[in-house]
Amino acid sequence: MHRRNTRRTLAAVALLALAACSSDSLTGPDLQTARVTQPQPRNPILFVHGWNSSGAIWFAMMDRFIADGYATTELYNWSYYSGQSNVVTAQELSAKVNEILAATGASKVDIVTHSMGALSARYYIKNLGGGSRVDEFVSLAGPNHGTNTAWLCGQTPCLEMRPNSSFLNALNQKDETPGKVIRYGTWWSACDEVINPQRSTILNGATNTQTACLNHSQLYQDAAVYSMVKAWVQ
Repeated sequence: MHRRNTRRTLAAVALLALAACSSDSLTGPDLQTARVTQPQPRNPILFVHGWNSSGAIWFAMMDRFIADGYATTELYNWSYYSGQSNVVTAQELSAKVNEILAATGASKVDIVTHSMGALSARYYIKNLGGGSRVDEFVSLAGPNHGTNTAWLCGQTPCLEMRPNSSFLNALNQKDETPGKVIRYGTWWSACDEVINPQRSTILNGATNTQTACLNHSQLYQDAAVYSMVKAWVQ
């Protein structure tokens, strides 16, 4: 009984860590005023946050991109209501991608995700035509095959994040990395306290990288991970 209580306590701590990100409804550049007049040499990047989080988590990574020569019109963080189904979020993501492509004149975007953000992005690619609009896909600590910490939450997206959920089984059916020209990269940590099991992030057909011992939020904050992500999307 003591061991069971200990496991429940650790799981509760992990769920709190999952919810510890900022809930500010901040977004990237105003797409009405960020319209680009000249073609850009790189794909614009759309950053997708996870459960109970917001686009504000990406500021540190975006600042690093800017320091390395990216323009603000190449970087778009985006906030959505994470209590809704990942299917609904994928539909909103599709509209956001279309806005970015229209504003920049680009033909494709790169998508960088953290945690649950990977699921809506993957649904978009597989089911909503994203396979022709995405060039590179990044999953940082994504629950791509589910996480046991999701059993502590009763919201629809948490039900979808549970291992062997109908949502995940359909998403992972046949081809986990659809789209012949899309490059998929995942990064996962053996010290991630939220994704359980940690190797859930790994996708068949992707380049899967184990990081240093980083916690869940550190995967989008770490300078070494940033360097690998930048090299991936360039």
